[in-house]
Amino acid sequence: MKPVNLDSLRKLLLKCEKPSRYTGGEYGAPGCEWGKFNFCACFPDLYEVGMSNIGIKIVARSFEERCMCADFCFAPARDFGQGLKELDVPLYSLSLKAPLKDFDMLGFSLQYELCYTNMLYMLDLAGIPLRREERRGGSWPLIVAGGPCAVNPEPLADFVDVFFIGDGESVDADVAEIYLKHGGATEGFYREISALDGVYVPAFTTPVYNGDGSVDRFDGIKHIKKALVCDLDGAIYPDRFAVPNCESVHDRAVLEVMRGCYRGCRFCQAGFIYRPVRKRGVQTLTRQASELIKHTGYGEVSLNSLSTGDYGKLSELIRSLKENLPPEVTLALPSLRVDSFEEDFAQDARKTSLTFAPEAGTQRLRDVINKDVTEEEVLRAAKRAFDAGYSAVKLYFMLGLPTETDEDLEGICEICKKIKLLYSAEKRKKALRISVSVATFVPKPFTPFQWERQAGEQEVKHKQEYLMRNLPRGVKFSWSAFYPSFLEAVLARGDRRLGKVIEYAYKNGCTFDGWDNLFNEEGWKKAFDDCGICGEQYVRGRGEDELLPWDHIDVMVDKSFLLRERQRAYAGKVTGSCHGGCKGCGMQSVCPAARGEI
Repeated sequence: MKPVNLDSLRKLLLKCEKPSRYTGGEYGAPGCEWGKFNFCACFPDLYEVGMSNIGIKIVARSFEERCMCADFCFAPARDFGQGLKELDVPLYSLSLKAPLKDFDMLGFSLQYELCYTNMLYMLDLAGIPLRREERRGGSWPLIVAGGPCAVNPEPLADFVDVFFIGDGESVDADVAEIYLKHGGATEGFYREISALDGVYVPAFTTPVYNGDGSVDRFDGIKHIKKALVCDLDGAIYPDRFAVPNCESVHDRAVLEVMRGCYRGCRFCQAGFIYRPVRKRGVQTLTRQASELIKHTGYGEVSLNSLSTGDYGKLSELIRSLKENLPPEVTLALPSLRVDSFEEDFAQDARKTSLTFAPEAGTQRLRDVINKDVTEEEVLRAAKRAFDAGYSAVKLYFMLGLPTETDEDLEGICEICKKIKLLYSAEKRKKALRISVSVATFVPKPFTPFQWERQAGEQEVKHKQEYLMRNLPRGVKFSWSAFYPSFLEAVLARGDRRLGKVIEYAYKNGCTFDGWDNLFNEEGWKKAFDDCGICGEQYVRGRGEDELLPWDHIDVMVDKSFLLRERQRAYAGKVTGSCHGGCKGCGMQSVCPAARGEI
């Protein structure tokens, strides 16, 4: 391995935006040495986004614990990427400055569908052939990918050698051990790792399609079960993070309080693919927080999970953190469900703005999506926040949910009116600020709504305009553009034939698709046209007996359970959360809640 010499990039670094993204040398970065196996965690977005991601740090730590090299790389902004191409310098890792093509394994974290072209962008800048068939027989790194989007790996199957499905704390490093045993990525290596839970080798599975474009069957390996870490207290977790050289999206110490969610909101993919709920103990979290603050110097700790308010010992945890952390350290609030807001949490957090996600404007529609909160709970939570000193509330809703009508949109307006009245009922020092943000509903795999269609452009436009006209004066309103949401649905629900579209889109200049100011709608539309593929076929409603492109992946939630939940949605019936008793989703044998351990 010959590292890239930063002196050769001096002129480029001096003229590019935020050169500190590319220089390394972060405070607290773990030591990194080239060794028996060399892994680079690749995050296909900007440095300040990737440096906030806890998942890649956990995976890197799993390699370090086995005395393997683990470095990082982030997608360079377009100015720096173009400069690397002009100078003929390959994309390199952060600490070692090692060219990516020299590593044994590159691990891409797929956090959202609109990062797919950035994976190709990073491979291209590294001088690595994009398609796995083009890499066959060569001395190229093993290209692997994990993260939430990996639960439907098919759109990227032509580019990735191995997908990791589920919890990747140890399976990535297990694969590395087998790689060393076989002396590389041999046929025997692929055969052995394909027997592991959480490992999908797309070369061993071939989808076969019907004439109408639906999936007829899968040939080869037809069942891939996700990897599952049952004991979070004993799981790998870094005791230190590198402090970014420039401000990151979440510039604070991060604790993963628990994994999974009790709630079962029918639109929420994360709530199903991360089942069952597993929690870290108060003592473990306090120790981890103390170590992170000591090694990073951060003045803030974020308590992260899908629903932190459901952590049963939240008050005890807050007290323990207050007693054991320096007094100037504050706690960062995640987005909370309105029925889990507690005053003691609010009192110990920064009083900037509080975020709630009612998701729907009426009780009828909240019942449809299994968001079992009432308007009274919304208002009660807002009053608690106001009494605790908050003067700004952010509310998140979705548009285009199954069965949604204009009455449900009017419900959003009514909630805002009532919050305004509630705030003005008492004399308060600051003016109230209400922000309403609406996103277009995307029907995701492994949810009860995976069979639904996505609302069309004119439907969504009508809903957005309705809210623009009818929201109370002074409410700040923001919404998502239609085509990025449409594209997200296409990629989330897509099959292997989309690989060609993704590649064409990248060659049309589509990168950083998750950034509004960089999104290239025309480049994507041209890619679909040039490939002769209609994106609309992927956002249509699916028959309940139809074989879905992701049906060979097993996230351990029974398909029959998802179908029952869909039927209950259309009947307007709330299933409720696991707190009210086991719902029989299929994970009973491994689920602590099913054993009464709430």
